[in-house]
Amino acid sequence: MEQKLEQIDKTVEMEKMENPNVEISQSSNSPLVAMVEEPHPTHSFVWCFQGKFTSFTCDKARTVEDSLKRSPRFGGIAKKYKDKELVVLRDGKAISSHFPCSLIKDERLTVKYVKAVDKTNQPGRGSGPPCRKGSPDDLVMFHVLTKGGKDIVQIMRNPELRKVVQEMTVYAYKGEKVKQALRRDGRFLNIVFKKNCGLSHIVTEVDSEMSDLVDHLDGATYKIILLNKCLPESQQSSLEDDNKISNVSKGFDHDENQNASQQPTTTVSVNDAPERKTKPAPELFFLDMPESEKLQRKLFLQFKHLMKGKESVARLSSIQNRLRVDYGKSAETCREVRTMKKLMGLSDSVCQVRVNGSPLGSGFLLFGNFVLTNGHVVEDLNKENIGLYVHKLTVHFSFESLDQVETGQEFVVEEVAGSEYCSEQMHDWALLRLRANLKLPDCLLTQFGYCPQSNGVCIIGHPDGGMKKIDPCFIIPPDKRIQAVEKDFYKNKGHVQLVTPQFFEGVAESVQRHAQVVMYNTCFYSGSSGSPVFDDQCRVVAMHSAGYKYPGARGETRSVIEFGYRLSDIMERIIIQLVERRRWDVLKAYLACSFEHQQNVMINVRKLVQSRNITAFTDVISGSEARNDESLKKFFAFFSQTEDPAPMDTE
Repeated sequence: MEQKLEQIDKTVEMEKMENPNVEISQSSNSPLVAMVEEPHPTHSFVWCFQGKFTSFTCDKARTVEDSLKRSPRFGGIAKKYKDKELVVLRDGKAISSHFPCSLIKDERLTVKYVKAVDKTNQPGRGSGPPCRKGSPDDLVMFHVLTKGGKDIVQIMRNPELRKVVQEMTVYAYKGEKVKQALRRDGRFLNIVFKKNCGLSHIVTEVDSEMSDLVDHLDGATYKIILLNKCLPESQQSSLEDDNKISNVSKGFDHDENQNASQQPTTTVSVNDAPERKTKPAPELFFLDMPESEKLQRKLFLQFKHLMKGKESVARLSSIQNRLRVDYGKSAETCREVRTMKKLMGLSDSVCQVRVNGSPLGSGFLLFGNFVLTNGHVVEDLNKENIGLYVHKLTVHFSFESLDQVETGQEFVVEEVAGSEYCSEQMHDWALLRLRANLKLPDCLLTQFGYCPQSNGVCIIGHPDGGMKKIDPCFIIPPDKRIQAVEKDFYKNKGHVQLVTPQFFEGVAESVQRHAQVVMYNTCFYSGSSGSPVFDDQCRVVAMHSAGYKYPGARGETRSVIEFGYRLSDIMERIIIQLVERRRWDVLKAYLACSFEHQQNVMINVRKLVQSRNITAFTDVISGSEARNDESLKKFFAFFSQTEDPAPMDTE
């Protein structure tokens, strides 16, 4: 043993002489590892602790914990909480301390501390770069619930983690197995690997075994479940051996029961345990069970009786599977390269609405120098525009990365030119006039389109008051909305503590009653109100507005279903209000923006006025002096005709 240690010391000294940039480190449970920080493209992120934000720029391959340790502020925090365990949240999900920093670009991390368990039994802790070199393209990320399925609920080494988050993100290398990725993560109990466990997709309920490759897991969320209670011991040991052999040959992280390095070129290892020989698995013999046919018939009858009360659940599951297939095809359309390229260009016209520098919501340039957003976003400021004299209302089109928080151009809102906010009547819009002292992006009214009943859509906005993001999702047709609500209820029934079933019943009644709005499932919550909704042809068909939110078991925000108002309905309400309030300047700006369906919008406005007998509109049309305005003559002539009017030329 002493000879081995002397040899190690010599090797380490040689490494230091040959590679002065190499750091030699050793965690409490891992072998000595020589770690070279490889340069990589510069990227930035922001980390937050107790409401205070700090930015960090990285240009070398490190773990997220190593990157944080380079911050003096984090150093002071870590020293204060040295007896607790570090938890880093990314998009509300916990990542490991050795998570590759190259996967974090222009994002916001949240740092927390929880009560620690015995750190000597936690593999994967400590500093150092990821165990394999390579491009971030070689990595995949998938998410795992911190609570396991039936018969294996407790899966976390530190149960305190479940009190902070419900999901955690695991990174893996393409070509490796699920078991290797989970072992490297280091946050799971040994029981996950000793029993015959697997991953179950939380939506499709498709299972992945520990021996499966991780390549297809990227971006999905899974629950750890027990696949089979009666796994033969020989098969279990075989899986363990396969994992160890694969680790050695491919250079993955070490097994927690081994003290052998998996990177022979940069690692010196100490192994006190004697070499173990793998025993061949005993041969299995299958014998007939006495009276097996009688037992089989009895079990069949019991199973048939048990399944009688679950036929409705099975029927609902089949409906969900059909929904998954149909919607999957639609969402795929929204992710085609040509579609995404066009959406990237149109995203320049999406903005963040702020008051005194703080984010209120999202919006987009509709026509001229007028931005469209939700009425509830500016409700408190929209009291005869008094709020605009006291507070500074601005919009920002270029908040797309952390570097542009201060340098992005801002446009001052001069007035709220028109608005409606009545949740009962489902009216929620506001038209903001900008001070046009700077060059504006292209308006999106030229991309106007009518909302489809189904198919994929993409929402672009500023969720959670952050940077501009895009979320491809799918429209839920009116006849499928009840099933979507039921699915959310049964999916989260075990997590919901503060919400009664009556809440979901109210949501089900509401989604049926408001069939005219567009409904979908998206991750865009607070701060994204006013975001444009694009169809698969990149036409603006709606404005994202709200959702049926409720608090989760951990205090996080959940939503049953989200919705937006059809742009066609909004445009009709805007035109009617502009006429009623005699806002001819705004109406002229609208008419100057020619688009394909402008004639259809005018016809629908006329039908709406007639069907609801809106006298305030017709009185202005018949008696206003603006009829003589050259740029409005055709508009007045169109609405003054009692019979079906001829098409109005707006050019």
